[in-house]
Amino acid sequence: MTFIDFMGQVLPIILYAAGIALLIILIIIGIKFIKTMNKVEDIVEDVDKKVKSLNGVFNIIDNMTDKISSVTDRIVDSVAGFISRVFKNKKNKEKEMKENDEEKEEE
Repeated sequence: MTFIDFMGQVLPIILYAAGIALLIILIIIGIKFIKTMNKVEDIVEDVDKKVKSLNGVFNIIDNMTDKISSVTDRIVDSVAGFISRVFKNKKNKEKEMKENDEEKEEE
């Protein structure tokens, strides 16, 4: 029996053994992957429940900030309107005074 004949008989046995071992390892890794994915799914569901429970709080905060913003906008608009009216009145008085001065000069 020569070396080539010996390798022709032993090499397929070694390859079959390696293939079986690789298949077993892949099955074990697949099972561990499935278990890990189940744990991840449980964690994601838990986080989702907690986020949904906080949704109400965030909605309340959002509504409150909207109301506060609208109130402050009204206040700012009122103050800006008051200031513009004050300056408008001063400008009108200055125009009237200039017109009166021009009328007096013409007379």
